[in-house]
Amino acid sequence: MEFKTIFSGNFEFGTQRSFDRLVKMCEHRIENYYKSDVLIKLEDFLDEEGFALRIPRYITKGGDKSWRNTINLIEFIAQYAVAGSMSVWMVDNGVVLRHKTTEPVSDKVAVQSFLLGREMISEKGREIEAMEALSRAINKFERHGLAYERRGHVNYLLNNFDDAIYDFSKCININPNYAAAYLGRSLVYIVKEDYETAISDLEKAIKRSIPLQTIYWKSRKIKADCHLAIKDYEGAIFELKLFTSRNFAKDHPSYKYLGKAFFDYGKALFAVGRHNDAIGAFDRAIQLDEGEETLAADRLYFRGMALKEAGKSGFEEDLKEAANRGSQRAAKLLEEIA
Repeated sequence: MEFKTIFSGNFEFGTQRSFDRLVKMCEHRIENYYKSDVLIKLEDFLDEEGFALRIPRYITKGGDKSWRNTINLIEFIAQYAVAGSMSVWMVDNGVVLRHKTTEPVSDKVAVQSFLLGREMISEKGREIEAMEALSRAINKFERHGLAYERRGHVNYLLNNFDDAIYDFSKCININPNYAAAYLGRSLVYIVKEDYETAISDLEKAIKRSIPLQTIYWKSRKIKADCHLAIKDYEGAIFELKLFTSRNFAKDHPSYKYLGKAFFDYGKALFAVGRHNDAIGAFDRAIQLDEGEETLAADRLYFRGMALKEAGKSGFEEDLKEAANRGSQRAAKLLEEIA
């Protein structure tokens, strides 16, 4: 049985000699080991001038044997790469059956320095060490796009915003299809309150990722925040409708943002006069954030306002409960309509 299979990623080999050697070995391996039963044709994705294998996005169909052969081939290729990564998904009606991300793990200095630097980023207080390791990777291989992206993230954490933009931009120049670099750069522009430029970068991040990836939904949620910041409510509604319509599993990284997303969705709907739709969004926000007293007060206040504007009963009960939970706006409004 065949299933939809999606490829996305790239590998960099650094030199003509390494690239040519890898291509010859792969041709031999495909013909003799796998009997040509693989899901990609390497010649379609080889960048001979850049000494790289680039698959921005490729969708095909294949069965178990083809999947195993192709993953084995990708792991073989990764041994000879200096930088990059490749992700592959097997999907059936939107359900991920298999997922594999492969990266170089050789003893090359550029590879090991990158892996070390990336690991240290997650250890608080080791940001400078992480930056030094990532810089070593870049010094050994100047076109190490992932090292630039991760160093940009470190600069962002250290509030070195201009340096962060430089690093993210370098990554994009090397690999224009790397969504994480656009997302990272957008976060810097948000700090600078340049929301229009941030939205442009987030659009590129969304275009260069797929709904199976967390970064796709993270970019949509942040883009909605940017639209709200500039009071572009229709733009926010578009993004939040997509985000809140997604059936995230409870262990999905985006699930914890659903309550806030429904609340923001409700506020955007309320702002454009869609009060009945706003009530439904606030209902979901309250359900998802049950037990959060401060959050519930805001959500009850806004639902009460939406009920009031829609001419429906129950708004006073919401406002009273919001006031009991500490909402001064609700208390003031109750005084005005008493």
